[in-house]
Amino acid sequence: MSAREVFAAIAEVLSRGERAALVTIVRANGSTPQRVGARMLVLEDGRTLGTIGGGCYENDAFQRARVAMRDNRAELVHYDLNDDFAEETGLICGGQMDVFIEPVAPSPELYVVGAGHVGYHVARMAAACGFRVHVLDDREKFASPERFPEAAEVVVDDIPTWLGHAEMPAGAYVVIATRGHRHDLDALRTVVSRDLTYLGLIGSRAKVARLYEQVLAEGNIPADALRRIYSPIGLDIGAVTPEEIAVAIVAELIAVKYGKVHADGRDATAHSLRWAPPSLEGRDAPRPPSSE
Repeated sequence: MSAREVFAAIAEVLSRGERAALVTIVRANGSTPQRVGARMLVLEDGRTLGTIGGGCYENDAFQRARVAMRDNRAELVHYDLNDDFAEETGLICGGQMDVFIEPVAPSPELYVVGAGHVGYHVARMAAACGFRVHVLDDREKFASPERFPEAAEVVVDDIPTWLGHAEMPAGAYVVIATRGHRHDLDALRTVVSRDLTYLGLIGSRAKVARLYEQVLAEGNIPADALRRIYSPIGLDIGAVTPEEIAVAIVAELIAVKYGKVHADGRDATAHSLRWAPPSLEGRDAPRPPSSE
């Protein structure tokens, strides 16, 4: 399979919003079944295109490619074809080769609900960081293509109405940063049960607790769904200005993308940067910046 065919297949996968992993031989010494530059594309459904030579080591690379897709992590793997890989498959070739396995994923879809000061800076920064940004507000003055030239989509509409009909892809990211509690609550009700990678809600701990209590009192949304919300939103970097708050939010989006932080407040790394998760009962924790 030629390089042109491989990259055309990658483009097609990305156009469908699917993931894949590309396996490439980057170094080869001795007698190997394929030379440097041989590629195999592993698709999300388990199909493969191309080959790096077959045998047990290709199956091992295939399994590693599946992990690379899941964890969004690249890996460089060394294979010695004089070892058990060759013996188990009856290969008569020898030598060594290094294989680079890299995930291929479409740009994450980010929906910024609220085009005010914070939403404006979040949209601009997130677009620069590789997110495909959609901006929603019910105010034409704020939501305009001229104000958000980097956005893939800018929508002026009633917020809950549009969100209720929007075909968000599974795994999308949503930042709720509207101009008021009522609009935040309307947006939250509409998207909280969706299959999202990230749902962030801006506001003080007291405000968030009030919104949670109201949603729970309505009885339509289980408490477990609320625990998946990133709120208070953003990494705790002491942000105060809209620009700084946007930095904290986009940093959290990136941390979630790479599996470094989770909604329950337990950082996947040794050092947590997030605020403690909001309690549905207590309200005595430090307060992050409030909504605009």
